[in-house]
Amino acid sequence: MDQNIYLIGLNHKSAGVDVRERYALTNIEEFEKGLLDMGIREVMALSTCNRVEIIVVCSEEFTENEILSYWADKCGGSKVDLEPNTYCHKNLKAVNHLFRVASSLDSMIVGEPQILGQLKDSYRKAVEAGAARVIINRMLHKSFFVAKRVRSETSIASNAVSISYAAVELAKKIFGELKGQKALLIGAGEMAELAATHLLNSGVETIRIANRTFSRAEELAKTMNGEAIPFDNLYDCLSDTDIIISSTGAPHAVIKAKDMKKVIKQRKFRPMFFIDIAVPRDIDPDVNGLDNVYLYDIDDLKDVVEENMAQREDEAVKANSIVDSETLSFGNWINSLDLQPTIVDLFDRSEGVARKELAKTLKRLGKIDIETQEAIETMALSIGKKLLHEPVSFLKRRTEEEGAAEKFVDLARRMFNLDNDTIPPDAHCRRKKQKD
Repeated sequence: MDQNIYLIGLNHKSAGVDVRERYALTNIEEFEKGLLDMGIREVMALSTCNRVEIIVVCSEEFTENEILSYWADKCGGSKVDLEPNTYCHKNLKAVNHLFRVASSLDSMIVGEPQILGQLKDSYRKAVEAGAARVIINRMLHKSFFVAKRVRSETSIASNAVSISYAAVELAKKIFGELKGQKALLIGAGEMAELAATHLLNSGVETIRIANRTFSRAEELAKTMNGEAIPFDNLYDCLSDTDIIISSTGAPHAVIKAKDMKKVIKQRKFRPMFFIDIAVPRDIDPDVNGLDNVYLYDIDDLKDVVEENMAQREDEAVKANSIVDSETLSFGNWINSLDLQPTIVDLFDRSEGVARKELAKTLKRLGKIDIETQEAIETMALSIGKKLLHEPVSFLKRRTEEEGAAEKFVDLARRMFNLDNDTIPPDAHCRRKKQKD
């Protein structure tokens, strides 16, 4: 091919947050347009909190350094500062990396699906801007297909690997489903907010938030469409609460076993699920001894997360095998692009010969009806196409087997004289004499 695929980027493994912030892309459409104006054939950029990646398809005259310099300049930085924090993958290695990103094998948490949605959004914008064309279109659609295969053929995303998510998954095991359940968050920190998001996504009916700073409880309740309650009224709402997640910074337990006995009776011993993700603990461990009360602390959740992480790593081995297989498949398609002009020329030559001979035949036949003329024309063109079926299949097969098309393209073009080279009338005779 007379072009290269580059994937140049930085992520949470190659660069610290300060570098990622400095070289994040704020106006991607303008960034992509600038590369196209430079002569890059295709481009798509992705910019998230954990990574910036730039995919380009360009002629062989463009280099990684030019793209890095452009990126650094656009962000008001320098190539010297940017380059040590980046990675560059070329051709099939770039394709393989993209497939791993789409399948969340390169994510901070392996198996988390958010990156796929971000990738789809970036691709849509590149298409709308006319920056993504034949090769990037094929790469991205293939990456979505690979991600789907990984998720359907492996269990890489089936186990909770964050504390908040693990807590909600445990709640599902207690209640079967969370639709219609009522939840209470004690504390309004980041972990409680994440847990609330997972609860809402799982169908919880209502969420109430109790926090020592009531304004913070109101703020979080507003974003969750929930209800803020004064911290001093905590026990008043426990009797009709099914799930309690506590994450305060209190130095002592805020929920005690002796006070919960009355609450359990008021609930007529319906199940209650407590998740204590505070250190030190918010909930008296003796609460777990009450009938139909289930209490998990952060150590319990960490054990679940670590076990699930190990399972995800095992599934990642299967996922990488899928990615490698699909990368080879994409490579075969890339190689076949070199064949396309020759295949087109073969069929054009075949049709040209057929029409030339058809004109001679029709002239000799004289006046014939239109149906007969059309039937003869169809037959002549069909013969030409069918005669080319085996040679074209041979070209595709050998290109796939050897991973390069140049030798077979050259052979076909010379064999069928597709470049219209002048061949001396006695060429074959001279060669025969030389052999004698």
